[in-house]
Amino acid sequence: MCIALALPFSTGTVFQPLVPSGVSPLSEILFPLVIFSNGVLLAAATGLYLLFYNVYWHTKSKRKLFEGTLSHEPLGKRLLAMITGRRTPISELKEKWHVYPMEDIEENSEGKLTRNIVVIPRDEGRDEIVERLSAVVDSGKITAYVWATPGLPMLIFITLGLVVSLLFGDLIWIMLSSVLV
Repeated sequence: MCIALALPFSTGTVFQPLVPSGVSPLSEILFPLVIFSNGVLLAAATGLYLLFYNVYWHTKSKRKLFEGTLSHEPLGKRLLAMITGRRTPISELKEKWHVYPMEDIEENSEGKLTRNIVVIPRDEGRDEIVERLSAVVDSGKITAYVWATPGLPMLIFITLGLVVSLLFGDLIWIMLSSVLV
């Protein structure tokens, strides 16, 4: 809201974007909406980054991405985990409060472990899940790498969207105009 109040209209009269085709009709009227759309686009690009990172990690480390009972999870859950998270050492999960576990573990009465992918990690119960995972890793029953997702606030992407909007203009307009022309 502060950006909308500070920059309600395009800054085209004062500052021209580096890409001339980045000035869209929408950016001249509703510049805050362009900032928001650029921020959302950059946030979506994080998913592509995590997907490529996971493929790179898998080829570099020669380890399985989904071990044990995680390999029996539905394909949709595994793809979602690859787009929204990465394999993280349990020590990093303990140290950093903004990294959320994407898997949970249950041990039945016979001592058999069941690992499940948590599609929507929540802050409530985070510490208990981390403790359960840590205990199982310390006992040597699973590897030290577990699925986790970074809790990145949207404010970071909105700020990047502002910088991109000022420097390049409307990214969606640039992509559409390059495809349609």
